[in-house]
Amino acid sequence: MERILTNTRRVVTIEREGGDRTRDDHGRGDGPRPAGAEGPPPDPLPYEGVWRFTAAAEDASVPQARHAVRDLLLRQGVPVCDEVAHGLLLIVSELVTNAVRHAVLLSPMLAVEVAVGAEWVRVSVEDNHPYRPTALEADHAQTGGRGLLLVREVAREAGGVVDMEHTASGGKVIWAALPLKPPGPR
Repeated sequence: MERILTNTRRVVTIEREGGDRTRDDHGRGDGPRPAGAEGPPPDPLPYEGVWRFTAAAEDASVPQARHAVRDLLLRQGVPVCDEVAHGLLLIVSELVTNAVRHAVLLSPMLAVEVAVGAEWVRVSVEDNHPYRPTALEADHAQTGGRGLLLVREVAREAGGVVDMEHTASGGKVIWAALPLKPPGPR
């Protein structure tokens, strides 16, 4: 288990889930894999793993989560291109912001998980609020409400996917999986 404490007003703890490198959704099984990837997966690479941290559902957690994910990718030496890394950090900001703004009454804490596989990275944000948001279409009269639409577009542009699932506790987890390298020209 790896514990890292960030130097912030509120401490954000990141814990590495030990020995959990072979689950299907960690880049080695039936989860998102590039077209043409065949045969048994190779041994895990040094940067592969799963990290999870919790934070209070408050505004200060948005930049803390973004910085924690950025620092984790750098520290682990994840070979993610700049374009995908910027998109991933934008997704983290949007998902944590949504949890802070819309789930705080039923979920004073939120969890962020980062799973890195051989060829992709997945980030998820979990809260205990049962409401499942939908991506709103652009309404230029509104000043907000398009975060999930932005998340879906950023993921699509990077060749990734976004989904939402209910948790056993009645809450939800929203996740985005992006390839470490962007897709070729379209």
